[in-house]
Amino acid sequence: MNQLAQATSVLVLDTMVLSHFTLADRLDVLHDLLLDADCWTTQVVREELRAGSEDHRELAVACEADWLATAQLDTLDEVRCFTKWAARLGSGERDLGEASVLAAAELRGGVAITDDRNATQVARAHDARVHGTIWLLAGACRDGKQTLAAAGNLIEALRATGARLPCSGAEFPDFARKHNLL
Repeated sequence: MNQLAQATSVLVLDTMVLSHFTLADRLDVLHDLLLDADCWTTQVVREELRAGSEDHRELAVACEADWLATAQLDTLDEVRCFTKWAARLGSGERDLGEASVLAAAELRGGVAITDDRNATQVARAHDARVHGTIWLLAGACRDGKQTLAAAGNLIEALRATGARLPCSGAEFPDFARKHNLL
């Protein structure tokens, strides 16, 4: 088992990550990079993707990704955890996906995967395990599943869809080293 999967056997992916990989036509690459991990999303995220597919039909592919288990968040403990994260994020309609992902990750002892800066800051302030796309790609590079050049190309493809990532593809190796990701 690779280092990423060993360290984080449960990953819960957010709308932003799934939508940008899908819009870049790279959802299959994300799946391949995460083969050894137990990958989840939430029903809230699937509904956000479904709503987004009205404007971007290709998002329907992410809605149906069968390699992602779906957390329903419908038991009393799950609803309480979701409500706690929604309050922490100040969730209106916009942050419900992030709140659901943080709740599902907490309930499963996993890592929330989001590129939403506000959600990441709030999660870290509450000692939640949260990372983003750059962390995933650096882990894939460390594990030999992706080269630095391929990761850089993927970052550029994601940025072309509007993904807000903290570095460009060319900056990725230096950025990842500076942040002890490689």
